[in-house]
Amino acid sequence: MKSAVLNHEFVEFIPKVLEDGILYVSMTYATAAHNCCCGCGNKVITPLTPTDWKLIYDGESISITPSIGNWSFPCQSHYWIKHGKIKWSGQWSSGEIAAGRTRDRLAKKKQFKSVETAIVDEVIVAPEPLLPVKPPKGFWRRMWDKLTFSNEAD
Repeated sequence: MKSAVLNHEFVEFIPKVLEDGILYVSMTYATAAHNCCCGCGNKVITPLTPTDWKLIYDGESISITPSIGNWSFPCQSHYWIKHGKIKWSGQWSSGEIAAGRTRDRLAKKKQFKSVETAIVDEVIVAPEPLLPVKPPKGFWRRMWDKLTFSNEAD
């Protein structure tokens, strides 16, 4: 069954079993997940990073950009999530898919160009991790904490 709408649910951890029609968002782990909107049952994971997807929350609904192209699934569905609604997009050819994947690889290479390993006395030393072992609270969680704290003072 094709989904026309995705309701959102903010969670710390993405559940193992996803309900159809729900976009799960973990700000803690900068990840969103949902079942493919075409109804095929595949789990779609969208990492929220500068080189992957961007999530926009307007206080009521969620949008994700760029589009979701499930090129590795048999369905190869392609859609946008705009204000919680699914906007179906055209099918891509194998050439378009290959070009998109190349563009994504180049964007990642450019983004992480400054993160290189250094060779010291023939021992490879990796740079310090970019993220702490325990990720900090996400932006929306910090905002929620501030709002909750300010309301308690009233």
